[in-house]
Amino acid sequence: MKRILLRSPNWIGDQVLAYPFYRFLRRAYPQAWIGSVCTEWVRDIQFKGLIDEVFVLPKKKGDSVYRSFQTIRDFSKRVKQSGPWDLGISLPNSFSSALLLYWAGAKERRGYHTDARGMLLTQKMPWVPGSGVHRAQAYLNLLEPEGGTRFPAVDYWNHSGETSFDPITFWPDMIPIEPPRDNYFLLAPGATADSRRWSVEQFSELIEKIQERTDFRAIVIGGNAEREIAKKFLERGLRVDDYTGKGWVAAHWKLFRQAQFTVCNESGLAHVAALCGSNVQIICGAADPKRTKPIGPGKVQVTINPVECWPCERNVCQFVDERKNQCLVGITASRVLEEIERGFFSRT
Repeated sequence: MKRILLRSPNWIGDQVLAYPFYRFLRRAYPQAWIGSVCTEWVRDIQFKGLIDEVFVLPKKKGDSVYRSFQTIRDFSKRVKQSGPWDLGISLPNSFSSALLLYWAGAKERRGYHTDARGMLLTQKMPWVPGSGVHRAQAYLNLLEPEGGTRFPAVDYWNHSGETSFDPITFWPDMIPIEPPRDNYFLLAPGATADSRRWSVEQFSELIEKIQERTDFRAIVIGGNAEREIAKKFLERGLRVDDYTGKGWVAAHWKLFRQAQFTVCNESGLAHVAALCGSNVQIICGAADPKRTKPIGPGKVQVTINPVECWPCERNVCQFVDERKNQCLVGITASRVLEEIERGFFSRT
């Protein structure tokens, strides 16, 4: 039996974008034993119907480079004991990801030839910086030695024969959060970067406009950081239900599936929502949707304000004057509402 070790993506959105890769890897090796090494914050969205074993990276002990590599070395020894591994594939482009495969004893090690890690890889895939390749496609291209696929990753849900994602199969350990019985829409106002985070004021205006036109409940979701945003909505007298901090990301799948639509920044939850079948309206700041737009059975719309410097893909805007975050500030609640109405429901 062939044994394959994956170094999975580090972030929620990237892990979701790798879903076609996992699907076609399993199709290429139906009898293989596949293990996945992941970070703590994506452990709940590993696709357990497609992999057999999950190894969760421990948190770093300190900030020094030496301690970081020591942590990886010690962890790699434990992963190696679960081998031997015939093939290792690194989805992240980092040096440490390839090093982990090397230290874990993978006989063949595949990944993109970048970040000075070529010496650690036995199967070096060419990497073209700034090529504009969608991230889901970049992951899928790592399967070129197995013959690749017949269609682009962004067309997966149109051509794969799979019409919906099955969270019960792939996330079997997750008890779903039960949605309300009446109609509702979801708000995911969080994002890791300031350049991708629409303001509380703009979200508040959008909530008011939606509820002026519909009887939909507004449900705010996210982690502990978004709890403060939900609190601000309530302080403003908005009619919202606070579902923040309720558990793992995967536990939200039923909320996504039954929502009228989801409004969010360009964030990991946008990808999970689309995967779970929600219609998704993304307010996109510095990100480049050509490379990171969510793919999924849910319909995805992206609102952008393409100012001169867009898309810079910076986490922090380079400007400190009135131009700061103009790609976000210039997106109005009225425009977002118009796109939601046109794309997700019609008014008669």
